Amino acid sequence: MATIRPFKAFRPEVSLAARCAALPYDVYNSTEARKEVDKEPLSFLAIDRPETQFEEGHNMYADDVYQKAHDLLWQRIDDGTYVQDSVPCFYVYEQTMNGRTQTGLVGCASVDDYINNVIKKHENTLEKKEQDRIRHVDSCNAQTGPIFLGYRNNKEIDKTVEKIKYTQRPVYEFTSGDGTLNRVWVCADEDDVKKISDTFETIDSIYIADGHHRCASAVKVALKRRGEDPSPTGDKEYDFFLSVLFPENELMIMDYNRVVKDLNGLTDQEFMDKIMEKYDVEEAGSDAVKPSGKYHVSMYMNDSWYKLVAKESVRTDDAVEGLDVSILQNEILGPVLGIKDPKNDSRIDFVGGIRGLKELERRCHEDMKVAFAMYPTAISELFAVADAGRLMPPKSTWFEPKLLSGLFIHAFEDN
Repeated sequence: MATIRPFKAFRPEVSLAARCAALPYDVYNSTEARKEVDKEPLSFLAIDRPETQFEEGHNMYADDVYQKAHDLLWQRIDDGTYVQDSVPCFYVYEQTMNGRTQTGLVGCASVDDYINNVIKKHENTLEKKEQDRIRHVDSCNAQTGPIFLGYRNNKEIDKTVEKIKYTQRPVYEFTSGDGTLNRVWVCADEDDVKKISDTFETIDSIYIADGHHRCASAVKVALKRRGEDPSPTGDKEYDFFLSVLFPENELMIMDYNRVVKDLNGLTDQEFMDKIMEKYDVEEAGSDAVKPSGKYHVSMYMNDSWYKLVAKESVRTDDAVEGLDVSILQNEILGPVLGIKDPKNDSRIDFVGGIRGLKELERRCHEDMKVAFAMYPTAISELFAVADAGRLMPPKSTWFEPKLLSGLFIHAFEDN
């Protein structure tokens, strides 16, 4: 069963929340991060991407860069930019983007639950990406970027969250740079805190929706510290990691689309013939068309859109192979277009659904030959893959809005 516990967050002073909060560190490259920090020096990117505090060209993985992240974080705590709650709390975090609202609970999840597969993953992680966040967390003595977790709907937790939202005023309410309205409530009432913790103990599975590398890094920092600690208990702050947990009905996965540079030596007609072996094809003209359901893909090539529907012969109930992204990979991208390793093949690129179908058209006019607009992977499909202990193909899910960093900091010690 899941152990989700409250914590004494360091949070921005109320008037500074909008200035401190920032999109996740990996949304930006180094140049973009520098521009954001130049524009707003209090942006948490200054801590999340501490190379922004050095001259361009400075090794972003040097020891002094991680030390700078530590120093800047604790300096902002010392000067009152960040203040700590006096008792362990949960936090209700609501985001509204493009008219859609999602509400989650901010708390700390258990490293042991990750190790024991109560917290389930659906993606592999890369050691190089882990190492950066391992050093960042270890140097800062705190976790600063929340992991995005999901769980199956639970009426008891829903009732507690709704009570907090409708009986309290939010401590933060601001619109971030991506146009998302962010609102936060503090859950400090002992009865509510206990109700939430006790209810999570009845839930047998929690799922990583986004943030696999941050999660794996938090676990490795905890294991490192256990090895260094003369009296490890499994119950110290480093044994838990910062998370925002959403019920299934609050989550929405967006499409994650594909663009390919060439047809692998095939003529346009030869390629269409190959497509028609696996999909029923209907030409849709020049107006962009979104896939309308599972097994549906929209393709754009030579200024025309096509509706593709996977034939019965390529459909399967297998949790992984039955995903639309798997069918496209296994039937077209791999055998026809020669893209065997989509994660590392330079001939393919991936476009988040937030950018819209016009971005696919633009890419095909600029540097690509053909685009595939996918029907979004369902939350139930993500859960099924994780429950089966298996992994999704690369770039199967895209979540929006992104969880902001710098609103909640889980430190391993009080100030």
